[in-house]
Amino acid sequence: MRGNKFCFDLRYLLVVAALAFIYIQMRLFATQSEYVDRLAAAIEAENHCTSQTRLLIDKISQQQGRVVALEEQMKHQDQECRQLRALVQDLESKGIKKLIGDVQMPVAAVVVMACSRTDYLERTIKSILKYQTSVASKYPLFISQDGSNPDVRKLALSYGQLTYMQHLDYEPVHTERPGELVAYYKIARHYKWALDQLFHKHNFSRVIILEDDMEIAADFFDYFEAGATLLDRDKSIMAISSWNDNGQRQFVQDPDALYRSDFFPGLGWMLSKSTWSELSPKWPKAYWDDWLRLKENHRGRQFIRPEVCRTYNFGEHGSSLGQFFKQYLEPIKLNDVQVDWKSMDLSYLLEDNYVKHFGDLVKKAKPIHGADAVLKAFNIDGDVRIQYRDQLDFEDIARQFGIFEEWKDGVPRAAYKGIVVFRFQTSRRVFLVSPDSLRQLGVEDT
Repeated sequence: MRGNKFCFDLRYLLVVAALAFIYIQMRLFATQSEYVDRLAAAIEAENHCTSQTRLLIDKISQQQGRVVALEEQMKHQDQECRQLRALVQDLESKGIKKLIGDVQMPVAAVVVMACSRTDYLERTIKSILKYQTSVASKYPLFISQDGSNPDVRKLALSYGQLTYMQHLDYEPVHTERPGELVAYYKIARHYKWALDQLFHKHNFSRVIILEDDMEIAADFFDYFEAGATLLDRDKSIMAISSWNDNGQRQFVQDPDALYRSDFFPGLGWMLSKSTWSELSPKWPKAYWDDWLRLKENHRGRQFIRPEVCRTYNFGEHGSSLGQFFKQYLEPIKLNDVQVDWKSMDLSYLLEDNYVKHFGDLVKKAKPIHGADAVLKAFNIDGDVRIQYRDQLDFEDIARQFGIFEEWKDGVPRAAYKGIVVFRFQTSRRVFLVSPDSLRQLGVEDT
Protein backbone atom coordinates (compact mmCIF):
# COMPACT_ATOMS: atom_id res chain seq x y z
CA MET A 1 0.00 0.00 0.00
CA ARG A 2 2.77 2.34 0.94
CA GLY A 3 4.74 1.25 -2.08
CA ASN A 4 1.87 2.08 -4.38
CA LYS A 5 1.38 5.48 -2.77
CA PHE A 6 5.07 6.26 -3.10
CA CYS A 7 5.04 5.41 -6.81
CA PHE A 8 1.99 7.63 -7.32
CA ASP A 9 3.63 10.56 -5.56
CA LEU A 10 6.79 10.12 -7.62
CA ARG A 11 4.83 10.09 -10.85
CA TYR A 12 2.95 13.16 -9.79
CA LEU A 13 6.15 14.99 -8.96
CA LEU A 14 7.63 14.01 -12.30
CA VAL A 15 4.59 15.35 -14.14
CA VAL A 16 4.78 18.63 -12.23
CA ALA A 17 8.49 18.89 -12.88
CA ALA A 18 7.94 18.18 -16.58
CA LEU A 19 5.23 20.79 -16.76
CA ALA A 20 7.46 23.29 -14.97
CA PHE A 21 10.32 22.48 -17.33
CA ILE A 22 8.09 22.90 -20.38
CA TYR A 23 6.79 26.17 -19.02
CA ILE A 24 10.31 27.44 -18.36
CA GLN A 25 11.43 26.43 -21.88
CA MET A 26 8.46 28.19 -23.40
CA ARG A 27 9.20 31.32 -21.41
CA LEU A 28 12.87 31.15 -22.44
CA PHE A 29 11.90 30.74 -26.07
CA ALA A 30 9.50 33.65 -25.85
CA THR A 31 12.12 35.77 -24.15
CA GLN A 32 14.76 34.84 -26.77
CA SER A 33 12.32 35.67 -29.59
CA GLU A 34 11.61 39.00 -27.96
CA TYR A 35 15.33 39.67 -27.62
CA VAL A 36 15.93 38.66 -31.23
CA ASP A 37 13.21 41.04 -32.34
CA ARG A 38 14.61 43.81 -30.21
CA LEU A 39 18.13 43.10 -31.49
CA ALA A 40 16.95 43.20 -35.12
CA ALA A 41 15.14 46.45 -34.42
CA ALA A 42 18.25 47.84 -32.75
CA ILE A 43 20.46 46.81 -35.72
CA GLU A 44 17.98 48.33 -38.14
CA ALA A 45 17.89 51.54 -36.08
CA GLU A 46 21.69 51.58 -35.98
CA ASN A 47 21.91 51.13 -39.75
CA HIS A 48 19.38 53.92 -40.26
CA CYS A 49 21.32 56.14 -37.88
CA THR A 50 24.60 55.36 -39.71
CA SER A 51 22.97 56.15 -43.04
CA GLN A 52 21.58 59.43 -41.73
CA THR A 53 24.98 60.29 -40.24
CA ARG A 54 26.68 59.68 -43.57
CA LEU A 55 24.13 61.84 -45.36
CA LEU A 56 24.67 64.57 -42.79
CA ILE A 57 28.46 64.31 -43.22
CA ASP A 58 28.05 64.53 -47.01
CA LYS A 59 25.84 67.61 -46.67
CA ILE A 60 28.30 69.19 -44.26
CA SER A 61 31.16 68.48 -46.71
CA GLN A 62 29.18 70.03 -49.55
CA GLN A 63 28.38 73.06 -47.46
CA GLN A 64 32.03 73.38 -46.43
CA GLY A 65 33.02 73.28 -50.13
CA ARG A 66 30.48 75.98 -50.89
CA VAL A 67 31.69 78.03 -47.96
CA VAL A 68 35.30 77.77 -49.19
CA ALA A 69 34.24 78.72 -52.74
CA LEU A 70 32.17 81.62 -51.44
CA GLU A 71 35.05 82.80 -49.25
CA GLU A 72 37.38 82.67 -52.27
CA GLN A 73 34.82 84.52 -54.39
CA MET A 74 34.36 87.13 -51.68
CA LYS A 75 38.12 87.54 -51.47
CA HIS A 76 38.37 88.16 -55.24
CA GLN A 77 35.37 90.51 -55.18
CA ASP A 78 36.87 92.41 -52.29
CA GLN A 79 40.11 92.87 -54.21
CA GLU A 80 38.20 93.99 -57.30
CA CYS A 81 36.16 96.42 -55.20
CA ARG A 82 39.32 97.93 -53.76
CA GLN A 83 40.74 98.34 -57.27
CA LEU A 84 37.48 99.84 -58.51
CA ARG A 85 37.38 102.26 -55.60
CA ALA A 86 40.94 103.29 -56.38
CA LEU A 87 40.00 103.79 -60.05
CA VAL A 88 36.92 105.82 -59.13
CA GLN A 89 38.99 108.00 -56.79
CA ASP A 90 41.59 108.43 -59.51
CA LEU A 91 38.94 109.40 -62.07
CA GLU A 92 37.27 111.77 -59.62
CA SER A 93 40.57 113.45 -58.77
CA LYS A 94 41.46 114.00 -62.41
CA GLY A 95 38.03 114.17 -63.92
CA ILE A 96 37.21 112.57 -67.24
CA LYS A 97 35.80 115.90 -68.33
CA LYS A 98 39.16 117.48 -67.77
CA LEU A 99 40.88 114.77 -69.79
CA ILE A 100 38.62 114.92 -72.85
CA GLY A 101 37.43 118.50 -72.61
CA ASP A 102 33.96 119.81 -71.92
CA VAL A 103 32.99 120.43 -75.55
CA GLN A 104 35.43 118.84 -77.98
CA MET A 105 34.88 115.16 -78.71
CA PRO A 106 38.08 113.12 -78.61
CA VAL A 107 39.50 111.68 -81.81
CA ALA A 108 40.42 108.48 -79.99
CA ALA A 109 41.34 107.15 -76.58
CA VAL A 110 44.96 105.99 -76.39
CA VAL A 111 45.58 102.90 -74.27
CA VAL A 112 48.96 101.44 -73.35
CA MET A 113 48.76 97.73 -72.58
CA ALA A 114 51.08 96.96 -69.65
CA CYS A 115 51.86 94.12 -67.29
CA SER A 116 55.07 94.00 -65.28
CA ARG A 117 57.81 95.88 -67.20
CA THR A 118 58.06 99.07 -65.18
CA ASP A 119 61.19 100.41 -66.90
CA TYR A 120 59.72 99.84 -70.37
CA LEU A 121 56.41 101.43 -69.38
CA GLU A 122 58.11 104.55 -68.04
CA ARG A 123 60.00 105.01 -71.31
CA THR A 124 56.76 104.58 -73.27
CA ILE A 125 54.78 107.04 -71.14
CA LYS A 126 57.47 109.70 -71.45
CA SER A 127 57.55 109.28 -75.23
CA ILE A 128 53.76 109.63 -75.48
CA LEU A 129 53.46 112.60 -73.14
CA LYS A 130 56.13 114.43 -75.11
CA TYR A 131 53.62 114.83 -77.96
CA GLN A 132 50.25 114.10 -76.31
CA THR A 133 50.18 116.94 -73.76
CA SER A 134 49.28 119.58 -76.35
CA VAL A 135 46.45 117.43 -77.76
CA ALA A 136 45.29 115.72 -74.56
CA SER A 137 41.65 116.70 -75.10
CA LYS A 138 41.68 114.86 -78.43
CA TYR A 139 43.61 111.84 -77.18
CA PRO A 140 42.89 110.96 -73.51
CA LEU A 141 45.56 108.58 -72.30
CA PHE A 142 44.91 105.33 -70.39
CA ILE A 143 47.28 102.76 -68.92
CA SER A 144 45.71 99.30 -68.67
CA GLN A 145 47.64 96.93 -66.41
CA ASP A 146 47.18 93.18 -66.50
CA GLY A 147 47.80 91.79 -63.02
CA SER A 148 48.87 93.37 -59.77
CA ASN A 149 52.53 94.29 -60.11
CA PRO A 150 52.81 97.07 -57.48
CA ASP A 151 55.63 98.95 -59.23
CA VAL A 152 53.67 99.27 -62.48
CA ARG A 153 50.59 100.43 -60.59
CA LYS A 154 52.60 102.97 -58.58
CA LEU A 155 54.26 104.32 -61.73
CA ALA A 156 50.97 104.69 -63.62
CA LEU A 157 49.24 106.43 -60.71
CA SER A 158 52.16 108.86 -60.36
CA TYR A 159 51.17 110.54 -63.63
CA GLY A 160 48.30 113.01 -63.34
CA GLN A 161 47.92 113.23 -67.12
CA LEU A 162 46.56 109.72 -67.57
CA THR A 163 43.91 107.34 -66.26
CA TYR A 164 44.84 103.99 -64.75
CA MET A 165 42.87 100.78 -65.32
CA GLN A 166 43.64 97.37 -63.82
CA HIS A 167 42.64 93.96 -65.15
CA LEU A 168 42.50 91.29 -62.43
CA ASP A 169 42.00 87.81 -63.90
CA TYR A 170 41.76 84.83 -61.55
CA GLU A 171 40.47 82.32 -64.07
CA PRO A 172 42.94 79.46 -64.63
CA VAL A 173 44.45 79.25 -68.11
CA HIS A 174 44.13 75.98 -70.02
CA THR A 175 46.34 76.00 -73.12
CA GLU A 176 45.04 74.16 -76.17
CA ARG A 177 48.39 72.62 -77.12
CA PRO A 178 51.26 71.29 -74.98
CA GLY A 179 54.18 73.67 -74.51
CA GLU A 180 52.25 76.86 -75.28
CA LEU A 181 53.05 79.99 -73.30
CA VAL A 182 50.27 80.95 -70.90
CA ALA A 183 51.22 84.60 -71.49
CA TYR A 184 49.59 84.64 -74.94
CA TYR A 185 46.27 83.56 -73.42
CA LYS A 186 46.44 86.17 -70.67
CA ILE A 187 47.33 88.90 -73.20
CA ALA A 188 44.26 88.06 -75.30
CA ARG A 189 42.03 88.25 -72.21
CA HIS A 190 43.55 91.58 -71.23
CA TYR A 191 43.00 93.10 -74.69
CA LYS A 192 39.36 92.07 -74.71
CA TRP A 193 38.74 93.45 -71.22
CA ALA A 194 40.49 96.77 -71.91
CA LEU A 195 38.77 97.38 -75.25
CA ASP A 196 35.39 96.46 -73.80
CA GLN A 197 36.00 99.01 -71.03
CA LEU A 198 36.99 101.82 -73.40
CA PHE A 199 34.36 101.21 -76.07
CA HIS A 200 31.38 100.06 -74.02
CA LYS A 201 31.90 101.58 -70.58
CA HIS A 202 33.61 104.87 -71.53
CA ASN A 203 31.88 104.97 -74.92
CA PHE A 204 34.81 106.12 -77.07
CA SER A 205 34.20 105.93 -80.81
CA ARG A 206 37.82 104.99 -81.61
CA VAL A 207 40.75 103.56 -79.65
CA ILE A 208 44.48 103.56 -80.42
CA ILE A 209 46.26 100.55 -78.94
CA LEU A 210 49.92 100.77 -77.93
CA GLU A 211 52.12 98.40 -75.96
CA ASP A 212 54.43 99.14 -73.05
CA ASP A 213 57.60 98.92 -75.16
CA MET A 214 56.94 101.58 -77.82
CA GLU A 215 58.05 105.09 -78.65
CA ILE A 216 56.01 107.31 -80.96
CA ALA A 217 56.95 109.75 -83.74
CA ALA A 218 56.41 113.50 -83.54
CA ASP A 219 53.50 113.38 -86.03
CA PHE A 220 51.91 110.29 -84.45
CA PHE A 221 48.70 112.04 -83.37
CA ASP A 222 48.28 114.07 -86.58
CA TYR A 223 48.73 110.85 -88.54
CA PHE A 224 45.95 109.11 -86.63
CA GLU A 225 43.66 112.11 -86.89
CA ALA A 226 43.97 111.89 -90.67
CA GLY A 227 43.46 108.14 -90.41
CA ALA A 228 40.28 108.61 -88.38
CA THR A 229 38.70 110.41 -91.33
CA LEU A 230 39.57 107.51 -93.63
CA LEU A 231 38.25 105.00 -91.10
CA ASP A 232 34.92 106.81 -90.95
CA ARG A 233 34.57 107.30 -94.71
CA ASP A 234 35.61 103.85 -95.95
CA LYS A 235 34.11 100.77 -94.27
CA SER A 236 36.47 98.53 -96.24
CA ILE A 237 39.24 99.80 -93.94
CA MET A 238 39.34 97.67 -90.80
CA ALA A 239 42.03 99.57 -88.89
CA ILE A 240 44.74 102.22 -89.20
CA SER A 241 48.25 101.12 -88.26
CA SER A 242 51.38 103.12 -87.53
CA TRP A 243 53.61 100.17 -88.40
CA ASN A 244 55.32 98.78 -91.50
CA ASP A 245 56.75 95.27 -91.11
CA ASN A 246 59.34 96.12 -93.76
CA GLY A 247 60.05 99.54 -92.25
CA GLN A 248 63.76 98.97 -91.69
CA ARG A 249 65.98 101.91 -92.61
CA GLN A 250 67.25 100.34 -95.82
CA PHE A 251 63.71 99.78 -97.16
CA VAL A 252 61.99 103.14 -96.56
CA GLN A 253 62.39 106.72 -97.67
CA ASP A 254 59.14 108.67 -98.17
CA PRO A 255 57.49 109.78 -94.87
CA ASP A 256 54.35 110.91 -96.77
CA ALA A 257 53.65 107.55 -98.41
CA LEU A 258 50.74 105.42 -97.18
CA TYR A 259 49.51 102.05 -98.44
CA ARG A 260 46.60 99.67 -98.09
CA SER A 261 47.47 96.15 -96.91
CA ASP A 262 45.64 92.83 -96.62
CA PHE A 263 47.94 91.88 -93.71
CA PHE A 264 47.21 93.25 -90.22
CA PRO A 265 50.40 95.06 -89.09
CA GLY A 266 49.55 95.75 -85.42
CA LEU A 267 52.11 97.48 -83.18
CA GLY A 268 50.29 100.79 -82.77
CA TRP A 269 46.84 100.69 -84.40
CA MET A 270 43.40 102.29 -84.26
CA LEU A 271 40.00 100.70 -84.71
CA SER A 272 36.42 101.92 -84.43
CA LYS A 273 33.68 101.01 -81.98
CA SER A 274 31.58 99.40 -84.70
CA THR A 275 34.43 97.08 -85.68
CA TRP A 276 35.09 96.17 -82.04
CA SER A 277 31.40 95.38 -81.51
CA GLU A 278 31.80 92.81 -84.27
CA LEU A 279 35.08 91.36 -82.96
CA SER A 280 34.48 91.33 -79.20
CA PRO A 281 31.93 88.47 -79.00
CA LYS A 282 34.22 86.10 -80.92
CA TRP A 283 37.59 87.31 -79.60
CA PRO A 284 40.09 84.41 -79.49
CA LYS A 285 41.56 82.73 -76.41
CA ALA A 286 45.12 83.47 -77.57
CA TYR A 287 47.23 84.82 -80.46
CA TRP A 288 44.78 87.63 -81.15
CA ASP A 289 47.01 89.34 -83.75
CA ASP A 290 47.33 86.24 -85.94
CA TRP A 291 43.58 85.70 -85.48
CA LEU A 292 42.95 89.15 -86.99
CA ARG A 293 45.06 88.10 -89.99
CA LEU A 294 42.72 85.25 -90.86
CA LYS A 295 40.56 85.99 -93.90
CA GLU A 296 37.45 84.75 -92.10
CA ASN A 297 37.89 87.57 -89.56
CA HIS A 298 38.98 90.57 -91.63
CA ARG A 299 36.56 89.47 -94.38
CA GLY A 300 38.19 91.27 -97.28
CA ARG A 301 38.76 94.50 -95.37
CA GLN A 302 42.19 96.10 -95.38
CA PHE A 303 44.52 98.12 -93.21
CA ILE A 304 46.23 101.45 -93.79
CA ARG A 305 49.95 101.44 -93.03
CA PRO A 306 52.73 104.00 -93.53
CA GLU A 307 55.96 103.50 -95.41
CA VAL A 308 57.92 105.01 -92.51
CA CYS A 309 56.80 103.78 -89.08
CA ARG A 310 55.19 106.11 -86.54
CA THR A 311 56.04 103.74 -83.69
CA TYR A 312 59.28 102.10 -82.66
CA ASN A 313 59.29 98.83 -80.71
CA PHE A 314 62.25 98.66 -78.33
CA GLY A 315 61.04 95.60 -76.40
CA GLU A 316 63.72 93.00 -76.92
CA HIS A 317 62.56 91.10 -73.83
CA GLY A 318 58.93 90.10 -73.47
CA SER A 319 56.36 87.40 -74.24
CA SER A 320 57.74 86.83 -77.74
CA LEU A 321 61.17 86.19 -76.18
CA GLY A 322 62.91 88.66 -78.51
CA GLN A 323 61.79 86.83 -81.66
CA PHE A 324 63.03 88.61 -84.80
CA PHE A 325 64.13 91.61 -82.71
CA LYS A 326 67.71 91.95 -83.94
CA GLN A 327 66.89 91.33 -87.58
CA TYR A 328 63.53 93.02 -88.03
CA LEU A 329 62.63 95.31 -85.09
CA GLU A 330 65.82 96.97 -83.96
CA PRO A 331 66.62 98.41 -87.47
CA ILE A 332 63.14 99.99 -87.85
CA LYS A 333 63.23 103.67 -88.77
CA LEU A 334 61.01 105.88 -86.63
CA ASN A 335 59.76 108.86 -88.60
CA ASP A 336 61.63 112.07 -87.72
CA VAL A 337 59.88 114.42 -90.18
CA GLN A 338 56.90 116.57 -89.20
CA VAL A 339 54.37 115.79 -91.93
CA ASP A 340 51.44 118.19 -92.36
CA TRP A 341 48.74 115.56 -92.56
CA LYS A 342 45.91 118.10 -92.35
CA SER A 343 46.84 119.60 -95.71
CA MET A 344 47.27 116.27 -97.50
CA ASP A 345 44.66 114.74 -99.81
CA LEU A 346 44.41 111.08 -98.80
CA SER A 347 41.45 110.24 -101.00
CA TYR A 348 43.73 108.02 -103.12
CA LEU A 349 43.57 105.52 -100.22
CA LEU A 350 39.80 105.06 -100.49
CA GLU A 351 38.85 101.67 -101.87
CA ASP A 352 37.37 102.91 -105.14
CA ASN A 353 40.47 104.99 -105.91
CA TYR A 354 43.28 102.84 -104.59
CA VAL A 355 43.16 99.96 -107.06
CA LYS A 356 43.84 102.36 -109.95
CA HIS A 357 46.38 104.39 -107.94
CA PHE A 358 48.39 101.35 -106.91
CA GLY A 359 47.88 99.63 -110.26
CA ASP A 360 49.43 102.62 -112.04
CA LEU A 361 52.52 102.42 -109.80
CA VAL A 362 52.92 98.70 -110.52
CA LYS A 363 52.30 99.16 -114.25
CA LYS A 364 55.08 101.75 -114.52
CA ALA A 365 57.61 99.49 -112.78
CA LYS A 366 60.00 97.66 -115.07
CA PRO A 367 59.61 93.86 -114.93
CA ILE A 368 62.74 91.81 -114.29
CA HIS A 369 63.07 88.04 -114.51
CA GLY A 370 65.46 85.23 -113.75
CA ALA A 371 68.09 84.78 -111.07
CA ASP A 372 70.12 87.53 -109.35
CA ALA A 373 67.04 89.68 -108.76
CA VAL A 374 68.89 91.88 -106.27
CA LEU A 375 71.71 92.65 -108.69
CA LYS A 376 69.31 93.34 -111.55
CA ALA A 377 67.18 95.64 -109.41
CA PHE A 378 70.27 97.52 -108.28
CA ASN A 379 71.37 98.17 -111.87
CA ILE A 380 68.01 99.59 -113.02
CA ASP A 381 66.97 103.19 -112.50
CA GLY A 382 63.40 103.57 -111.36
CA ASP A 383 60.86 101.14 -109.94
CA VAL A 384 61.01 97.43 -110.74
CA ARG A 385 58.66 94.51 -110.35
CA ILE A 386 59.55 90.87 -109.84
CA GLN A 387 56.97 88.09 -110.18
CA TYR A 388 57.17 85.16 -107.78
CA ARG A 389 55.64 81.77 -108.58
CA ASP A 390 54.44 80.68 -105.13
CA GLN A 391 55.18 81.04 -101.42
CA LEU A 392 58.49 79.19 -101.58
CA ASP A 393 59.66 81.35 -104.47
CA PHE A 394 58.56 84.50 -102.61
CA GLU A 395 60.47 83.43 -99.51
CA ASP A 396 63.60 82.87 -101.59
CA ILE A 397 63.38 86.34 -103.21
CA ALA A 398 62.50 88.02 -99.88
CA ARG A 399 65.50 86.35 -98.26
CA GLN A 400 67.80 87.79 -100.96
CA PHE A 401 66.59 91.33 -100.26
CA GLY A 402 66.29 90.85 -96.48
CA ILE A 403 62.59 91.65 -96.04
CA PHE A 404 60.07 89.58 -94.05
CA GLU A 405 59.51 86.12 -95.53
CA GLU A 406 56.51 85.20 -93.37
CA TRP A 407 52.98 84.53 -94.64
CA LYS A 408 49.72 84.16 -92.71
CA ASP A 409 46.64 82.53 -94.21
CA GLY A 410 48.06 82.86 -97.73
CA VAL A 411 49.07 86.53 -97.38
CA PRO A 412 52.68 87.80 -97.18
CA ARG A 413 53.44 90.45 -94.55
CA ALA A 414 52.59 93.99 -95.78
CA ALA A 415 51.03 92.64 -99.01
CA TYR A 416 48.19 94.19 -100.98
CA LYS A 417 46.57 91.81 -103.48
CA GLY A 418 49.67 89.62 -103.21
CA ILE A 419 52.09 92.52 -103.85
CA VAL A 420 54.78 93.53 -101.35
CA VAL A 421 56.42 96.89 -102.02
CA PHE A 422 59.57 98.34 -100.45
CA ARG A 423 62.36 100.76 -101.31
CA PHE A 424 65.76 99.43 -102.32
CA GLN A 425 68.94 101.45 -101.79
CA THR A 426 67.44 104.70 -103.14
CA SER A 427 63.93 105.97 -103.85
CA ARG A 428 63.59 102.97 -106.18
CA ARG A 429 60.58 100.82 -105.34
CA VAL A 430 60.59 97.04 -105.69
CA PHE A 431 57.24 95.31 -106.20
CA LEU A 432 57.15 91.56 -105.51
CA VAL A 433 54.12 90.44 -107.53
CA SER A 434 52.09 87.23 -107.32
CA PRO A 435 50.94 85.41 -110.48
CA ASP A 436 47.39 86.78 -110.01
CA SER A 437 48.19 90.32 -108.78
CA LEU A 438 48.14 92.10 -112.13
CA ARG A 439 44.76 90.64 -112.99
CA GLN A 440 43.33 91.81 -109.64
CA LEU A 441 44.64 95.31 -110.35
CA GLY A 442 43.39 95.32 -113.93
CA VAL A 443 46.94 95.74 -115.24
CA GLU A 444 48.01 94.04 -118.47
CA ASP A 445 51.24 92.09 -118.25
CA THR A 446 53.44 93.61 -120.90
